Amino acid sequence: MLIEVDFNSDEALYIQLQNQIILGIAMDLIKEGDALPSVRQMADLVGINMHTVNKAYTILKQEGFIRLDRRKGAVIALDIDKAQALLKMRENLRILLARGCCKNVSREEVHALVDDIFDEYGKE
Repeated sequence: MLIEVDFNSDEALYIQLQNQIILGIAMDLIKEGDALPSVRQMADLVGINMHTVNKAYTILKQEGFIRLDRRKGAVIALDIDKAQALLKMRENLRILLARGCCKNVSREEVHALVDDIFDEYGKE
Protein backbone atom coordinates (compact mmCIF):
# COMPACT_ATOMS: atom_id res chain seq x y z
CA MET A 1 0.00 0.00 0.00
CA LEU A 2 1.33 3.39 -0.98
CA ILE A 3 0.94 6.09 1.67
CA GLU A 4 1.12 9.66 0.45
CA VAL A 5 0.76 12.85 2.44
CA ASP A 6 0.45 16.37 1.13
CA PHE A 7 2.88 18.63 2.96
CA ASN A 8 1.10 21.69 1.51
CA SER A 9 -2.30 20.67 2.86
CA ASP A 10 -3.98 22.46 5.75
CA GLU A 11 -4.90 19.03 7.13
CA ALA A 12 -2.53 17.74 9.82
CA LEU A 13 -0.10 15.05 8.69
CA TYR A 14 -1.25 12.54 11.33
CA ILE A 15 -4.84 12.92 10.10
CA GLN A 16 -3.73 12.41 6.50
CA LEU A 17 -1.87 9.25 7.56
CA GLN A 18 -4.90 7.97 9.49
CA ASN A 19 -7.17 8.62 6.53
CA GLN A 20 -4.79 6.87 4.10
CA ILE A 21 -4.76 3.77 6.32
CA ILE A 22 -8.56 3.80 6.70
CA LEU A 23 -8.97 4.16 2.93
CA GLY A 24 -6.56 1.25 2.46
CA ILE A 25 -8.71 -0.90 4.75
CA ALA A 26 -11.94 0.16 3.04
CA MET A 27 -10.51 -0.61 -0.39
CA ASP A 28 -9.12 -4.00 0.76
CA LEU A 29 -5.53 -2.91 0.09
CA ILE A 30 -4.77 -3.85 3.70
CA LYS A 31 -6.76 -6.50 5.49
CA GLU A 32 -7.57 -7.76 8.97
CA GLY A 33 -4.38 -9.22 10.47
CA ASP A 34 -1.98 -7.32 8.20
CA ALA A 35 0.87 -5.60 10.04
CA LEU A 36 1.60 -1.97 9.34
CA PRO A 37 5.20 -0.79 9.18
CA SER A 38 6.75 0.06 12.55
CA VAL A 39 6.50 3.68 13.65
CA ARG A 40 10.12 4.25 12.58
CA GLN A 41 9.65 2.48 9.24
CA MET A 42 6.43 4.38 8.46
CA ALA A 43 8.09 7.69 9.37
CA ASP A 44 10.98 6.93 7.01
CA LEU A 45 8.65 5.65 4.28
CA VAL A 46 6.39 8.71 4.31
CA GLY A 47 9.05 11.24 5.27
CA ILE A 48 7.44 12.46 8.48
CA ASN A 49 8.35 12.57 12.16
CA MET A 50 8.03 9.40 14.27
CA HIS A 51 5.84 11.28 16.78
CA THR A 52 3.41 12.08 13.96
CA VAL A 53 3.14 8.40 13.03
CA ASN A 54 2.78 7.45 16.69
CA LYS A 55 -0.10 9.91 17.09
CA ALA A 56 -1.86 8.50 14.01
CA TYR A 57 -1.40 4.90 15.23
CA THR A 58 -2.63 5.82 18.72
CA ILE A 59 -5.82 7.34 17.35
CA LEU A 60 -6.36 4.41 14.96
CA LYS A 61 -6.07 2.11 17.99
CA GLN A 62 -8.56 4.22 19.98
CA GLU A 63 -10.99 4.15 17.06
CA GLY A 64 -10.75 0.35 16.71
CA PHE A 65 -8.85 0.07 13.42
CA ILE A 66 -5.62 -1.42 14.75
CA ARG A 67 -4.25 -3.19 17.78
CA LEU A 68 -0.71 -2.95 19.04
CA ASP A 69 1.13 -6.25 19.36
CA ARG A 70 4.55 -6.48 21.03
CA ARG A 71 5.91 -8.81 18.38
CA LYS A 72 4.10 -7.62 15.24
CA GLY A 73 3.65 -3.92 16.02
CA ALA A 74 0.52 -2.22 14.65
CA VAL A 75 -1.86 -4.81 13.21
CA ILE A 76 -5.14 -4.20 11.41
CA ALA A 77 -7.80 -5.40 13.84
CA LEU A 78 -11.21 -3.99 13.18
CA ASP A 79 -13.33 -3.48 16.26
CA ILE A 80 -16.73 -3.77 14.65
CA ASP A 81 -19.12 -1.65 16.65
CA LYS A 82 -21.64 -0.57 14.06
CA ALA A 83 -23.75 1.61 16.38
CA GLN A 84 -20.71 3.60 17.47
CA ALA A 85 -19.48 3.87 13.87
CA LEU A 86 -22.84 5.19 12.72
CA LEU A 87 -22.91 7.74 15.52
CA LYS A 88 -19.45 9.03 14.56
CA MET A 89 -20.43 9.11 10.89
CA ARG A 90 -23.53 11.13 11.78
CA GLU A 91 -21.41 13.70 13.63
CA ASN A 92 -18.96 14.06 10.74
CA LEU A 93 -21.65 14.01 8.08
CA ARG A 94 -23.69 16.71 9.82
CA ILE A 95 -20.93 19.27 9.29
CA LEU A 96 -20.19 18.14 5.73
CA LEU A 97 -23.86 18.40 4.78
CA ALA A 98 -24.14 21.83 6.40
CA ARG A 99 -21.19 22.98 4.28
CA GLY A 100 -22.86 21.57 1.18
CA CYS A 101 -26.18 23.25 2.00
CA CYS A 102 -24.39 26.57 2.32
CA LYS A 103 -23.11 26.04 -1.24
CA ASN A 104 -26.57 25.02 -2.56
CA VAL A 105 -25.70 21.33 -3.05
CA SER A 106 -28.95 19.43 -3.58
CA ARG A 107 -30.14 16.27 -1.83
CA GLU A 108 -29.91 14.42 -5.14
CA GLU A 109 -26.31 15.54 -5.64
CA VAL A 110 -25.41 14.36 -2.14
CA HIS A 111 -27.07 10.97 -2.71
CA ALA A 112 -25.25 10.53 -6.04
CA LEU A 113 -21.95 11.49 -4.44
CA VAL A 114 -22.43 9.05 -1.56
CA ASP A 115 -23.36 6.26 -3.98
CA ASP A 116 -20.29 6.97 -6.14
CA ILE A 117 -17.93 6.96 -3.18
CA PHE A 118 -19.50 3.87 -1.61
CA ASP A 119 -19.15 2.02 -4.93
CA GLU A 120 -15.37 2.67 -4.80
CA TYR A 121 -15.18 0.34 -1.79
CA GLY A 122 -17.00 -2.51 -3.52
CA LYS A 123 -19.42 -2.94 -0.63
CA GLU A 124 -23.16 -3.37 -0.83
